[in-house]
Amino acid sequence: MPTMNAAGLALTEQSEGLRLSAYQDLGGVWTIGYGHTGPDVTPGMTITAAQAPALLQADLKTAENAVSDLVQVALTPNQFSALVDFVFNVGEAAFAGSTLLALVNRGDFAGAADQFGKWVYAAGQELPGLVTRRAAEKALFLAGSDPADAAGENPSGGAEEIP
Repeated sequence: MPTMNAAGLALTEQSEGLRLSAYQDLGGVWTIGYGHTGPDVTPGMTITAAQAPALLQADLKTAENAVSDLVQVALTPNQFSALVDFVFNVGEAAFAGSTLLALVNRGDFAGAADQFGKWVYAAGQELPGLVTRRAAEKALFLAGSDPADAAGENPSGGAEEIP
C-alpha cells in the first residue's frame, strides 16, 4: 500500500502545527500534537515533541487506508499525498461523498484539483488557514499529476535526463 511522501508529511505538519498540550479545536474537539484527536485526548493532557510524530504516523495510516480504499485510479505519489492530507483534515466520510473523489475516480485531475478550494469553511466561516492548506494541497496534487509520468510510462513527460 502507498504511503504519504515527504512533501505530504511536511504539508500536514505545517498545516496542523505542533501543540504539546491538549486544546479544543474550532469544533470543540480535544486535539494534541499534529492534529491528533480521539478518546485518548483529554483536557490537561501533554505529550513530548518526540511522541507527536508517532501519533501523526498512526493517524496518517488511517487516512492512507481511506484514500487507498476509495480511489479507483492510479495516482502519483504527490496526488496520493495531497489526498491523504485532505482526508486527515476533513475525514473519510466527507471525502467518500465528495465531488473531489468522484472527479478523481473519473480521471479528471484538473477538475478534482479545483475542488480543493471549496473545502475552506468551518462552522460556516471561511478560514484563512484552510484557504492556505487547500491551496497547498492543490499545488501538491498538480505537481507531476500524470500517473504515467510517475510510472515512467510517458516518454514525453516527467523529468529530463541531462547528459
